[in-house]
Amino acid sequence: MWRRHTASVPDPAILLVSAQHAEFLLDEFGRYARDYDLRTAGSSAEALEVTLAVQAAGGTVALYVQDGDLPDAEPLEAFHHWRTKVPTARRVIAAPWERFLTHAAGLRAGMAKGKYDAYLLMPRGVRDEEFHGAITELLSDWGSTVAAPEVETVRIVSPPGVRLTTEIREYTERMGMPTRVYTPDTAEGRELVEAHEAAGGTVTWPVIRTIGRTPYAPATVRDVAHQIYGAPSDFEINGVVDLAIVGAGPAGLAAAVYGGSEGLSTVVLEAEAIGGQAGTSSMIRNYLGFPRGISGMRLAQRARNQAIRFGVQFYTGWDVDSLERAPSGHHLLRTQGGVVEARSVVIATGVAYRKLGIESVDALVGLGVSYGSAMSAARETEGYDVVVVGGGNSAGQAAIHLARFAASVTIMVRRPSLESTMSSYLVNEIAYNPRITVQTCAEIADGGGEGRLEWLDVRDVESGAIVRRTAQGLFLLLGAEPHCDWLPTGADGVARDSHGFVLTGRDVPPDQWSDGLPPANLATTLPGVFAVGDIRSGSMKRVASASGEGASVVPLVHTWLAP
Repeated sequence: MWRRHTASVPDPAILLVSAQHAEFLLDEFGRYARDYDLRTAGSSAEALEVTLAVQAAGGTVALYVQDGDLPDAEPLEAFHHWRTKVPTARRVIAAPWERFLTHAAGLRAGMAKGKYDAYLLMPRGVRDEEFHGAITELLSDWGSTVAAPEVETVRIVSPPGVRLTTEIREYTERMGMPTRVYTPDTAEGRELVEAHEAAGGTVTWPVIRTIGRTPYAPATVRDVAHQIYGAPSDFEINGVVDLAIVGAGPAGLAAAVYGGSEGLSTVVLEAEAIGGQAGTSSMIRNYLGFPRGISGMRLAQRARNQAIRFGVQFYTGWDVDSLERAPSGHHLLRTQGGVVEARSVVIATGVAYRKLGIESVDALVGLGVSYGSAMSAARETEGYDVVVVGGGNSAGQAAIHLARFAASVTIMVRRPSLESTMSSYLVNEIAYNPRITVQTCAEIADGGGEGRLEWLDVRDVESGAIVRRTAQGLFLLLGAEPHCDWLPTGADGVARDSHGFVLTGRDVPPDQWSDGLPPANLATTLPGVFAVGDIRSGSMKRVASASGEGASVVPLVHTWLAP
């Protein structure tokens, strides 16, 4: 790993604001003094002055902490003022004991609308790890989504405007690998290029260095996956496994954790990054057990690590080409690197965002246009006008995250409102955010620019009128298309609905039942093959429900495997 050169970059600030408790909070935050610039202020106005001074010195504020009782502003008003200066900072109320309960109801209502991130009880003694656990979670989230990484696992050298560079960085960051991009004229860039040339390599962009590897110039994201985790041909799965899971989104990861924990020999095959579509979410706030929310990447990597502890094997960068039935009754999953033989299979391949289908826009993918939320691209939208197309929760989460950086964010939907497709907590937070607007009854008609996205033509779906607007970023979250072309069809295959999603249980047509009985709840028409998560017809398309299905399928697998 490499630590980037930061001699001239000030440490990010933690600003502690209280008329009565500033010195006490400064003492409590002493453990952060090595890595953060601790500042204090006695009022909202003084906090603004400190903020401007930090920015004038080239720094930024990572975290605001106030006690909820400022002399010159209401708590939520103060957060609003500070947010206009540093929209990326995390915001916390640390209330003293005597006011914690009496002020809780009114202040927590503001937290539900996204006005701040946590309502905590001020520490009352040494080693208050409950308090500091919440603080470090927020700082960790700030560091992974806002700040450039201090310690890099992946170093990329590339000039601006290279599509593959954007795709590789998105992949490695979704895999939980801190990544930094340098231009070829920097000291780090020249050093890496020279090492690549000294090893006999030809310079094409990007040039990349990953863990334990000499610099190389990948042609695809898949090349990077194979360099980091090994190509399919590098692995050998001995014998027949009890359970093969295809797809490592929330459903596949849950099935892996429960399958491994219950003693099943389990293999997970994932064509892209761990986490699936959910892994691109900047912040999931309604997942059980994470009161301050969790990014999709962190949730996925924690689940992967949990499964590995139970002996589950993960193979990233594996495309499954086909599923066949062996004469023994086992299932054969054919991949680029060989065949995986399994007694049971769980299909958890999830869905992909539907393509816009406008050639001029699709030609700019990676050059201002992204399918999905593209968390790594958000940091590059500072000062930009950005459009998010889509009305689901993923679109709402993307818009809120982008609003920390972009000058403006427009959520564009064909429907008359967001309420029918997006969770209420997101609708409320979007309504509060001054940088986000919602444009209903509208769709993209065209787009273009010189070398990257610069403009969009927007069509009113009711009148047909087209208006051109400037836009330097377009994030397309257009709904779901299933990933199951590799599944067998026909009388002995896996039944699907008219949209291509896998049918399970009583959703299977009666003429395909066996002995007059439908398949089990999550079972398909192919014995020993199950489907969970977004790929399954009729699924809820939520992270929690997908995880629940992944856990619920394991008892069905046990029943199938029982002699």
